[in-house]
Amino acid sequence: MTKSTINPELLKVIAKLNKKFGPETIVIGTDIRDDLIGRVTTGSLALDVALGGGWPTNQWHEIVGEESNGKTAIALKTIAANQKKDPEFTTVWVAAEQWVPSYAELCGVDINRVFVISTNIMEEAYEAVIQVVESKGADCIVIDSLPALVPGAEDEKEMDEYTVGRGALLTNKFFRKVGLASKRSLIEIERPFIGIMINQWRDRVGVMYGDPRTTPGGKGKNYSYFTRVEIKRDDWIEVGTGDSKRRVGQTIKARTIKNKSAPPSQVGYIDFYFADGGTVAPGEYDFAKEIVALGIINKVIIRAGAYYRYAERQWQGADAMVSSIKEEIDLRDTLEKDVLETVKAGSKYVVEPDDEE
Repeated sequence: MTKSTINPELLKVIAKLNKKFGPETIVIGTDIRDDLIGRVTTGSLALDVALGGGWPTNQWHEIVGEESNGKTAIALKTIAANQKKDPEFTTVWVAAEQWVPSYAELCGVDINRVFVISTNIMEEAYEAVIQVVESKGADCIVIDSLPALVPGAEDEKEMDEYTVGRGALLTNKFFRKVGLASKRSLIEIERPFIGIMINQWRDRVGVMYGDPRTTPGGKGKNYSYFTRVEIKRDDWIEVGTGDSKRRVGQTIKARTIKNKSAPPSQVGYIDFYFADGGTVAPGEYDFAKEIVALGIINKVIIRAGAYYRYAERQWQGADAMVSSIKEEIDLRDTLEKDVLETVKAGSKYVVEPDDEE
């Protein structure tokens, strides 16, 4: 169908609505640019692939899991990775929980490019975020975390007074309002952003069948998220033996429980180190391990016995290839690009922790 074949009366109605509600309220599907839905890296190739190429831009995403399983680390590593790519990448972090500068720096974040809103009052936090999104001046907004936000009415009441459902009502209202603020042009490229909400699982009392878990903020908010990623510790990374054994990191299992732009229920495994003594510096992912595993699974890297081949190069043993990836930035970047290209062609998403076949 072309514009010339569209009923003139419909064109009149469309023109009237665009005049009343604003330009581009209604556009023809062929006028919408494919490249307007961008992708922002998570800092982990495994999670990027599971998401279909990274966090979709101009949308809100939820990172959910149990306490101390790596949720904040995923958010911080997202910021750090994009700061390296873009010297102007700016973040607004709502610190309903304590903002820890030293931990952010350990994860590679340049805290000079992070603006921290220190409040746990729900109304204040949500209003600030809406204004930031409307300004189109920030690249990433993180709310850490939803369970730590307190409705003003609850904050003003005594401990024995009830404010049931107030938080859920405010959260649903926030997503309705921020959804409007998040709108970007369907035709022209505008500065994109990503919104990340950190949340925790809670148990529903008396549930006998089905998943007993739920999250603070009510069910309505889940419809507003473009993606939801469940973070869970799969195993500890330990060094030493006997009495000298200690934990230096953890393997994080990331599963997409909702994804509106790629297949859902995809899984990636990330090795995150938080202490000295491992094969990777504290605050870093073992990105070389991710690249090799995903490269083999998606036939970007060819494994033949003990040999690993990529492009015109060959390594004997996985350790040799991993060392080259860590030392050669160009090799890492081209491998990352080739693996992500396989996402468009239907790559395999699940990466088992020690899978090399």
